[in-house]
Amino acid sequence: MTKIILASASPRRKELLSKIGLEFEVIPSNYDEKIQDNIFTYEKIETLAKNKAIDVAQRITEPAVIIAADTVVVLDGKILGKPHSKQDAEEMIKSLSGKTHEVITSIAMINTKTGKTLVKSTSTEVTFRKIEPEEIEAYINTDEPYDKAGAYAAQGLAAIFIEKINGCFNNVVGISVFEVNRMLKEII
Repeated sequence: MTKIILASASPRRKELLSKIGLEFEVIPSNYDEKIQDNIFTYEKIETLAKNKAIDVAQRITEPAVIIAADTVVVLDGKILGKPHSKQDAEEMIKSLSGKTHEVITSIAMINTKTGKTLVKSTSTEVTFRKIEPEEIEAYINTDEPYDKAGAYAAQGLAAIFIEKINGCFNNVVGISVFEVNRMLKEII
């Protein structure tokens, strides 16, 4: 049986992978996730995910498959990262109100025994209804927006803002379990 390591401290990714019966160890990556500018390219996000996997692969001694991921919210070609302040969160939710945006998660896997590396990205379109200013204020006064790309959690309180999702819901939450399963079959 191949050892699997999740290179993420994300409770959402851990929960999603556990729900599909995957047995894994968690060793969070120490790789600095900073993106130089907020202009989206697949290459930037895929490189981040790959570098997170490499970071963990270099720190272990036994053979394993490393799974790393990076998720971004993209609106009009620009990345909305995790908010740094209440004002930042408010601006992000206002900018998403009444619009469709993309949630893109890049997954990188490294089989340390064979050296094989896979990187795939999944994109999901999310449409927010028009959100009233008092709803935004109430939402940003919760703890939910502050550790989430785009300042919202689709599986949490922000679910009431989502009018429509086109694509993989789990991708919006943190990782496409469909893609993880497909990639594991290819890399092991």
